Amino acid sequence: MRFGAHMSIAGGVDKAFDRAEKAGCDSLQIFTKNSNQWNAKPFDEAVLEAWKQREAETKIGPVVAHDSYLINLASPKDDLWEKSIDAFGIELQRCDQLGIRYLVTHPGSHTGSGEEAGLARVSEALNRLHNDMPELDVITLLETTAGQGTNLGSSFEHLATITSGVEDKLRVGYCLDTCHIFAAGYDFRTPEQYAETMKQFDDLLGIDRLFAIHLNDSKNDLGSRKDRHEHIGQGFIGLDGFRQFVNDKRLANVPGLLETKKSEDLSEDIENLATLRGLVD
Repeated sequence: MRFGAHMSIAGGVDKAFDRAEKAGCDSLQIFTKNSNQWNAKPFDEAVLEAWKQREAETKIGPVVAHDSYLINLASPKDDLWEKSIDAFGIELQRCDQLGIRYLVTHPGSHTGSGEEAGLARVSEALNRLHNDMPELDVITLLETTAGQGTNLGSSFEHLATITSGVEDKLRVGYCLDTCHIFAAGYDFRTPEQYAETMKQFDDLLGIDRLFAIHLNDSKNDLGSRKDRHEHIGQGFIGLDGFRQFVNDKRLANVPGLLETKKSEDLSEDIENLATLRGLVD
């Protein structure tokens, strides 16, 4: 597995490579813009050049992007749905400019319209984007979620339903978040439980389409439906749960990315990465 972490782009997107290098990352995840704003300042050529230079120098990759938290491709409200489609299109274009192959997104929230309607809305949005931008080869990674409120994506079946409605299935893949699936009720802390959970994933979605993993422990117990990340081995998942993932040969070269709290010196990331590498047989 290619161990890494989500890094800030403060000071310019290329600065994420500096932080990733300092922490000892093999892979990297970023936001390509402010995640809490709709608008995005276009990249200038100097920024794109600096990004490509640091990527070549550090050899850190794969690089994965995560979209804005404001986007809701499942919204039943036409104005928000259209705004989300436009914003996600910009995210795809920014990834293309940076040469980032994978863009992670939460499937969104149906906010009362029901799961079936919400899932269909996501498929429709992706079809529109694919038709409008046929030249892009950025792959959208549907992320597993904890299942809070009306959020979609807490079951592998949800992601399979979205994919079934997407016409160009090669432009869709998956991102599995360990904290999220644990909070949603999937246990994987023993070899037997891990084998069963990943069999379900493979049967419904295909492990060959799993292009990123978020490695986060959970502050809450199994089935809590709460999305609360904890440092590796310090939550309810524990070290044995991560041992299963990091030693699965099917996941070789897949980016395993931390999304845990960190301080300016990145000491927490450095410690978590060391812990994960120490679990590899």
